[in-house]
Amino acid sequence: MRINIIGGGYVGLVTAVCFSELGYEVHLVEIDREKAGAINRGIAPIYEPGLDNLLKKHIHRNLTVSGEYQEIVESEFTFMCVGTPPAPDGSADLRFIRSASRSLGSTLKDAKDPHTVVVKSTVPPGTTGTIVAPAVLEASGRQDGSITFAMNPEFLREGQAVGDFFHPDRIVIGCGDDGACRRVAALYDGIDAPLVMTGLEAAEMIKYVSNAFLATKISFSNEIGNICKKLGIDVYEVMRGVGLDSRISPHFLNAGAGFGGSCFPKDVAALVSLAESIGEEPLILKSVMAVNEQQALRMVTLLESRIGDLRGKQIAVLGLAFKDNTDDIRDSRAIPVIQALVERGALVRAFDPLANTAMAKVFPGIMYYESAEGALSGADACLVMTEWPEFSHLDNEFDRMASRVIIEGRRILSCDGKEGICW
Repeated sequence: MRINIIGGGYVGLVTAVCFSELGYEVHLVEIDREKAGAINRGIAPIYEPGLDNLLKKHIHRNLTVSGEYQEIVESEFTFMCVGTPPAPDGSADLRFIRSASRSLGSTLKDAKDPHTVVVKSTVPPGTTGTIVAPAVLEASGRQDGSITFAMNPEFLREGQAVGDFFHPDRIVIGCGDDGACRRVAALYDGIDAPLVMTGLEAAEMIKYVSNAFLATKISFSNEIGNICKKLGIDVYEVMRGVGLDSRISPHFLNAGAGFGGSCFPKDVAALVSLAESIGEEPLILKSVMAVNEQQALRMVTLLESRIGDLRGKQIAVLGLAFKDNTDDIRDSRAIPVIQALVERGALVRAFDPLANTAMAKVFPGIMYYESAEGALSGADACLVMTEWPEFSHLDNEFDRMASRVIIEGRRILSCDGKEGICW
């Protein structure tokens, strides 16, 4: 079968490469010429373990890339993987979805064979049925039922996306007719995972609710961690006991500096906006966001309680990406922490194994180092913001600090003398 992917961002590129590995002929449409050029050279514009090797294996074999939609005419499926960034009011900005739908429809005007359009972008309930389908059908002029629509949300974790594609917890497919569901499901033959078939709107909602619930577990754990710290209780011991309850599970109960990345903040905000638009007051979801916004700044408050006025103090910040195994700094909890440090007159010394370059675009005025040891040398204090495994091996490197004040927002360190934000 021939599959098209619209959008060569994180989800689109991973999906294209992994479908290629399953043996399909895949064409990736990416209108950013620089990004498309890099992919054509076998260079992934994002860091993701295992992605580069698969890209080099399939590019120019059964994976092609261009900025043109014309290849879609000869194919049976098109997956829409364009971005849905947050609008100023927190709702999902659907302009890229609308534009891609019109372009896709115009291209399908010249096609004669049946075609299934699959939305993989995270979109509010109703988007596939009331925005994508009408736009595609109007632009194509095909109202004969030969174009069908489905929703197939992605559940790819950055740093583990390739593995998540081939070993998912579940495959969710929403559609308006059983035929479309069966056709999309057939693309995943050979992948062992529960198959959930729903209506279009339910599939769209499943993605939002999944991320919102995981974000809720994190903010809940952080709030409990803040209480435990004041009581002198180790929150990790508490959550270890709580997580053994099969109704709860141990996942996403690690208290710390809060959640970031391209999904949780955006999706919770979009769900809040959606609820408010229909007259509901999402109190729990608003609290999830409020706890998360305050949590990272508790690192700075704790730091001030340990070393006093931060003006002129040299503060090492280890970890800039929102999580380990990625160079993605979107909504990283390091951003509000660095901003607060700069506002208080501190001199920030930053290091991340992958994200220095990305963060330098946000904070060009702070100092970046090529190693943790370099950032720590002469520092008055250290804040650990990302759970990079290599940080767990740091020990004597902290002796190079002017004063050994170490505060971590992720429980990753094994050295003596550190203090956690919640423990």
